[in-house]
Amino acid sequence: MNYTETVQWIFKRLPIYQNTGLKSYKPGLKRIQNFCSHLGDPQNYFQSIHVGGTNGKGSTVHMLSSILQEEKYKIGIFTSPHLIDFRERITCNGVLIEEDYLVNFVNENKKFIEKEEVSFFEMNTALAFQYFKEKKVDLAIIEVGMGGRLDSTNLITPKISIITNISLDHTETLGKSQLKIALEKAGIIKKNVSVIIGRKISKEVRSLFLQEALKKNAPIYFSVKTKEDSQYKMPFKADYQNFNRSVVLKTISILNYRKNIIVSNQSIQKGLENVIKNTNFKGRWHILQEKNPKIICDIAHNEEGIYMISNQLKKESYEKLHLILGFVKEKKVDQLLKYFPVESFYYFCQPSIDRRYSIHDLSILVSKIFKNHERINFFPSVKKAFLCAKNKANKNDLILISGSTFVVSEILLYYKNFFLHLK
Repeated sequence: MNYTETVQWIFKRLPIYQNTGLKSYKPGLKRIQNFCSHLGDPQNYFQSIHVGGTNGKGSTVHMLSSILQEEKYKIGIFTSPHLIDFRERITCNGVLIEEDYLVNFVNENKKFIEKEEVSFFEMNTALAFQYFKEKKVDLAIIEVGMGGRLDSTNLITPKISIITNISLDHTETLGKSQLKIALEKAGIIKKNVSVIIGRKISKEVRSLFLQEALKKNAPIYFSVKTKEDSQYKMPFKADYQNFNRSVVLKTISILNYRKNIIVSNQSIQKGLENVIKNTNFKGRWHILQEKNPKIICDIAHNEEGIYMISNQLKKESYEKLHLILGFVKEKKVDQLLKYFPVESFYYFCQPSIDRRYSIHDLSILVSKIFKNHERINFFPSVKKAFLCAKNKANKNDLILISGSTFVVSEILLYYKNFFLHLK
């Protein structure tokens, strides 16, 4: 198989949770343990940082990588989902995993993957572990896929574990309360391994993490905002990234003083300033167009995430707000919509995945929520919603695309193809 055929095989043979939901979700560590054993346990050949939590994982991973890259460490990243290119999930110093490597890995292990019914995410995890081993990375920063305790990535014993925050998401698999979700995410706390907890957690969740850390003799640190944090500038225009910056700076301080990984203040500053350049980070308060009109996309897709971007909207200056929104089935859309200004113009759409919240069902729900239907439009595709919003928006308006990673993904892919066409 060539690269295109290989990626097609992966998506067809190994259903992806982000696209199909629970029917492709395979919790547990048995299959990934067997696969990694088959590969020679590559996860034991590199040092790592494990990043879990509900929101902010991707931002934290990329900020850390950029800082450590500035210090000339070779850094591997494993994250999900991808937005444009499948290979975004596995990178080394910001460079995507090579197409040939992916093809060879699948060809060499295809029989095992099929026989053992390895899941999409398990295959990706094993691929990342093998790649980081062969690349001889100084450090791999591994993002949890879902939860933590039963997540495929939980095979590693990291130098540091990070739990960014806890809020309600994936309740159908992780539990319907913050405490139940926190217990699953606390599963990445390892014996004698330092764990850093992000800001904005409840007293009950804080207590749970303390108990879990005590059981495992894991030094625990809680991230707090300090006056020094703001001296490190970032390219992000969204205030919510300040929470992630605090976690990152706490992590760097622990690496410096407990883990013998030396990072200078200069590398911290340059790393944060250059995070987009160094890691190709995108999709978080991502400004696609500065004016005429201003266009922003953000992959916020749960209540906490939508709440944060709604607060950010209050700091933006615009005449009219145009919202392009699409969701996946499990989301409580009525709880998400309450955070947006009611006088906005809405362009509801459905992403091109099986797990989409259909535009038919969305129109029924929305009609019950909104009284003023003149500002509401429904579209069968993300592209049509986007083109309509662009056509209707004036130069001083703001267009925001959000509600689902997959809606943002389609917009970014459209922009990429559009500019390629111009060239």
